[in-house]
Amino acid sequence: MPERSARRNGIALTERQRIAWLRLIRSDNVGPATFRDLINHFGNAEAALAALPELSRRGGSTRPIRIASEADAVRELETARRLGATFIGIGEPDYPPALRQIDGAPPLLAARGDLSATRLAHVGIVGSRNASIAGVKFASLIARELGRAGYGIISGLARGIDTAAHRASLETGTIAAMAGGLDRPYPPENIGLLEEICSGRGLAISEMPFGWEARARDFPRRNRLIAGAALGVVVIEAASRSGSLITARLAGEFGRLVFAVPGSPLDPRCHGTNGLLKDGAIVTTGPEDILQALAPIAGVANLAPRQAEEPDGDGEEKALEPPPTANERTRIIDALGPTPVEIDDIIRHTGLSASAVYLVLLELDIAGRLHRHAGGLVSLAMAD
Repeated sequence: MPERSARRNGIALTERQRIAWLRLIRSDNVGPATFRDLINHFGNAEAALAALPELSRRGGSTRPIRIASEADAVRELETARRLGATFIGIGEPDYPPALRQIDGAPPLLAARGDLSATRLAHVGIVGSRNASIAGVKFASLIARELGRAGYGIISGLARGIDTAAHRASLETGTIAAMAGGLDRPYPPENIGLLEEICSGRGLAISEMPFGWEARARDFPRRNRLIAGAALGVVVIEAASRSGSLITARLAGEFGRLVFAVPGSPLDPRCHGTNGLLKDGAIVTTGPEDILQALAPIAGVANLAPRQAEEPDGDGEEKALEPPPTANERTRIIDALGPTPVEIDDIIRHTGLSASAVYLVLLELDIAGRLHRHAGGLVSLAMAD
């Protein structure tokens, strides 16, 4: 049985740090990976915020970078409090432990509900929105039995399989990962379910701002939360091209277990799951298949390293190396192109220090001139 009350590691952010973190992640061209690099380089979010204009200028931006104001951050924090929500930093005790392990984990998560839900080891359950009766019943069975065994369930609050999984795990612990802001649930018919989750033993999480209406491109980010926060993902009824397969692919990239429920080859809703089985997913015909596979790794989530932490308290300004010279910057940029390359290859090719290369890449990133790819690869963004 997974640990239900693992020791909580981490350092709580001060209110000042939380405001600075929120400002930084809401500023232009700052995504999770860039946020981590900024904190690692400058030591804290306030120093990173102060450096953004100069980084953008050195990176070649032709217009000023938009930096989220302190007033904007304070307003968002106040909105969260009015709704009974909070923001959890990646280094804080209540941040989902397994999610910390992945590259590009959100530095801040908006969360509403029972924060103790993050203490469970979680299993993702995803599948068709237009699920069959049999698929819904099987999702409910799996969620209920995993909950009885001590696991939490994480899903995406969508119709069909997601809804069945959440409802079956309301009493044992469930997390709803949302594509929009916590105050903009989708679909509308699951608003009641969301309230049941947040008022019980469950939790809703999102990396998007309050007021954000989910768009099509936001759902893969939601799927990333599901795959990252889970030890394994169970796919029940998924068409050949579906968001559930994106979740399964991400789970595989993160080193998570992927389970798939076989279905009729005549049912289009099962083509994706049957394809996963051909690619090596674990055949799942009952909860025991999942429990047996998870048993050896049930405590792994509690060993996850922390990323992008600031020192306890305000701390001192980090001593920084001088920026690269114009010649060094040119050598690094010339080594880049539209083809993704590894950063270690850039370091070897240019003969420059790792710190110089990382700083120039950070400048290009802040200026909107760098593309980050899976596996830590980077490429130069080509002008339109």
